[in-house]
Amino acid sequence: MRKLLTVCLGNYCRSPFAQVALTRRGGAAVAVRSAGLIGKWQDQPANPSMINAARRLGHDLTHHRGHQITRQDLDWADDVLAMDTAVLETLLAIDGGQNTHKLRLYLPGRDVPDPMSQDENAFNDCAVIIEAGTALHIAGRRP
Repeated sequence: MRKLLTVCLGNYCRSPFAQVALTRRGGAAVAVRSAGLIGKWQDQPANPSMINAARRLGHDLTHHRGHQITRQDLDWADDVLAMDTAVLETLLAIDGGQNTHKLRLYLPGRDVPDPMSQDENAFNDCAVIIEAGTALHIAGRRP
């Protein structure tokens, strides 16, 4: 079983959605977790606008609770997927070289835009981008 960890700033919008999208697409072949760099939303539900965007695409994000990344998360994962360049750079800095080989952007060469503090359309667009990106990580599977 392949283990994927999705990471964004707060584990409040992008990485929780990526977790449910990758889990559905990968099925039993993957285990997916998500985490944030900061603990501001630790143990809190996902952003309500992202929950709505997820629902529109057939995903249930209501059970998510925020989680701040730990060394154990990095060690657990086969691949650590950062939602943007700033998150990737922070992960590389805190990793200390132990897991560098498995740290990468969710979308090669491109950030997933952060919808935080924007309207519902930004959340919907973000969810569509993340959903499309699942094909990069789960080859040959259809949702």
